[in-house]
Amino acid sequence: MKNRKVGALATVATLALVLTSCAESERDSGTGADGDTGSDSTQTEGDGGAAASDATFVFGAAGAPTTFDPFYASDGETFRVTRQIYENLIGIEEGGTEGVPELATSWESEDGLTWTFELQEGVKFHDGTDFDAEAVCANFERWADQNEAGQNPSGAYYYGNDFGFGEDSLYESCEATDDLTAEVVVSRVTGKFPMVLSQSSYAIQSPTAMEEYDANGIALEGEAFVFPEYATSHPTGTGPFQFEGYDNAGGTVTLTRFDDYWGDPAGVETLVFKIVPDENARRQELEAGTIQGYDLPNPVDWQALEDSGNQVLIRDPFNILYLALNPVADPQLEDPLVRQALYHALNREQFVSTQLPEGAEVATQFMPSTVSGYNESIEAYEYDPEKAQQLLEEAGLSDLTIELWYPSEVTRPYMPDPQRVYDAVKADWEAAGITVETVTKPWAGGYIDDTQNSRAPAFFLGWTGDLNSADNFLCAFFCGDDNQFGTSAYDWHEELQEQIAAADAEADEETRTQMYEELNAQIMSPDWLPGLPLSHSPPAIVVGPNVQGMVASPLTAENFATVTITE
Repeated sequence: MKNRKVGALATVATLALVLTSCAESERDSGTGADGDTGSDSTQTEGDGGAAASDATFVFGAAGAPTTFDPFYASDGETFRVTRQIYENLIGIEEGGTEGVPELATSWESEDGLTWTFELQEGVKFHDGTDFDAEAVCANFERWADQNEAGQNPSGAYYYGNDFGFGEDSLYESCEATDDLTAEVVVSRVTGKFPMVLSQSSYAIQSPTAMEEYDANGIALEGEAFVFPEYATSHPTGTGPFQFEGYDNAGGTVTLTRFDDYWGDPAGVETLVFKIVPDENARRQELEAGTIQGYDLPNPVDWQALEDSGNQVLIRDPFNILYLALNPVADPQLEDPLVRQALYHALNREQFVSTQLPEGAEVATQFMPSTVSGYNESIEAYEYDPEKAQQLLEEAGLSDLTIELWYPSEVTRPYMPDPQRVYDAVKADWEAAGITVETVTKPWAGGYIDDTQNSRAPAFFLGWTGDLNSADNFLCAFFCGDDNQFGTSAYDWHEELQEQIAAADAEADEETRTQMYEELNAQIMSPDWLPGLPLSHSPPAIVVGPNVQGMVASPLTAENFATVTITE
């Protein structure tokens, strides 16, 4: 998931489309499974929204946020918090994956290059600054104006992938044509714009606060980022909750209801994220009542949690777990016979049925079936350990030894228990005569940095889509000369880059879908096969019996403002 370096693309100059979304933004509150939003003894009513009370909702987080500025974030634990503080021009429908109006009421373009955004009226940032077209343009300009640390592949990660910096950047300009109209110009037609603006990294932030607290003052000291005061103490958005504080020693992030919020008020007065890294400990705290919910309960616990009166909300699968192979870290992997052998040695049917929750599926390609561009004709590689051994002998590596990495101190939607995932793959490979050397590192303690910087030959990672876009999956994995699969070591690397870029630049949706289907088939062909897609899983989120209004999101992008607590 490295920085995307996209070259200039030729686009069809005669394109004459009108691409528009003119739906009005509505703030309907979420409900629980029974449709009851609940109530509290001390409450006020918003305009059609959830009952707003003085209650506190404590959520068990698996890890600490890396920053409170989502522009410099790429991890789910950070985004879970920042989504409550900030909003985007384009939002995501509750419980779904489609884009809906949020801070923008509509957007349109006649040529796919110049986009006009009409904005919500009467919105204020948490510091009292007015939200308007000037604020929107200040954010676009801030994103593009990054120092060397910000342009680092792990700095403004999403912007580097989606827009890029310098001459080849997707972003051209932003102009406030009136108070509530912003005109944004992009350099080329792309299937991802403007929906890419629904991603958490593109939250709209207060220009006043960003200037006062030096939001762009990110620095790189050694291999670690140092964030400015804005990102650590003064995050300022327009969302239903505002930042109260982060107790690093106590492991809690506290947000409070923003009383001047332009939509329906949050259903609780205080929202606390309590950091509890161990999944068993999170379950124990839920049972003890010290937290009222947590994400990614172990599938083996789902029934017991429900039997105890808790609510296990199962999301639709919108993710991929894969085993990445990187020839930069291990040149043995340059041989396609070796990569094929490693795949044929995996009993993925057994893996899915024994290690993952009901509803999980064997993956045939690097995206779930609900994404446009998924190729229905691709068949899963068969489990055949004898064929794996034959392929290794043909490659002259019958005694293959390989490092297999897995993360600790983490639970992911696509990987409920990394240790068990690792154990299953290790056992399969060893049964095929492959010697496995174990490497494990904490998720936030070296694993992500090392795997994204081509230090791991074979490792587990995954992806939960940010939006319904093939590019959001394929380019996140394979774009750039320094991607995590090390495809620059293959002679087909440039062809891969060109095909991804060409599909993204195709304006006609039907043609673009066909191009992605063909690209998926090529990626999974025996000669390419840069990694091993394993599975898609339906992750869950669990809340206590007195919690109402939580709406599970396939993107794991829940809005906690709809939550209420009953007595």
